Amino acid sequence: MPTLSEESRQIVASLAHRVGPDADIARVAQAIVSTLQDMDAALTPIIGPQGVAALYRRSLQLCTCAHPRLAGTYDRVQAALDLAALKSVLVEQSEADALFFGEVMLITFYELLTTLIGPSLTARLLRDVWEPSLSDTPSQENSP
Repeated sequence: MPTLSEESRQIVASLAHRVGPDADIARVAQAIVSTLQDMDAALTPIIGPQGVAALYRRSLQLCTCAHPRLAGTYDRVQAALDLAALKSVLVEQSEADALFFGEVMLITFYELLTTLIGPSLTARLLRDVWEPSLSDTPSQENSP
């Protein structure tokens, strides 16, 4: 991945913190899904569920264009905001591939939103998604 912006570094750090030090694929997948759920909760009141779903789908598409090894993921997870489908695809990957996908997906989503509403508003709307996870202890929850 090329040099990351400050926002991208914060996203990567937040995801790494959510995953924790002893990452297995289930924790990586859950961290990515829970981050997207938090983003959905923060953005839905502003841009609506269809707006969030559209950003999600476009982010998936851009990820697969820029990183062809992720192409199968887009083909299998292109429904609205079906995070259960995304999680089922992620748990089939290696920890490294799933984490890479999560980083690319979250950064792409953030950057796409920034182009639509500007960096200041994007940062304000999603601040609570990144900051609590950086100040809290990593989640120990392992969802099936």
